[in-house]
Amino acid sequence: MAVRAVRGAVQLERDEAGHMDEQVGALLTAVLERNGLSADDLISIWFTATPDLHSDFPAAAARKLGIIDVPLICAQELDIAGAMPRVVRVLAHIESDRPRAEVAHVYLGAAAALRKDIAQ
Repeated sequence: MAVRAVRGAVQLERDEAGHMDEQVGALLTAVLERNGLSADDLISIWFTATPDLHSDFPAAAARKLGIIDVPLICAQELDIAGAMPRVVRVLAHIESDRPRAEVAHVYLGAAAALRKDIAQ
C-alpha cells in the first residue's frame, strides 16, 4: 500500500456555515468516491480557505461526515490579488494501491478552473 496525495477544491457561493458544510462535504464525498476510498484509507487532510471565508472551519464538515479519527488541520490561503474568492482547498493524504497517475483530483463547480491540468 502506497501513500498518495489527493487535491481538490470548491468555490462557495456565500460565506455561511451551513453552505460550507454542504459544499465541503460534497467535495470530500467526491474525493472518496472517485478514488474508491473509505475513511479508513485517510491518513490526514489539510484544508485551506481564502481569507474571505469566516463562517466556520472547513474541517468541521469532515467531522460531520463521520471522519472522526483522522488528523485534520485548517489554514488560510494566501491573499493574492485577483485570486478566485470563497475557495476551500483540500490536500488529503491517503493509503492506496492506485498508481499516482490514476489518483482522481476533484475540483467542483467553478473551482475546476483552478487546475484544468489535473481536475477530473
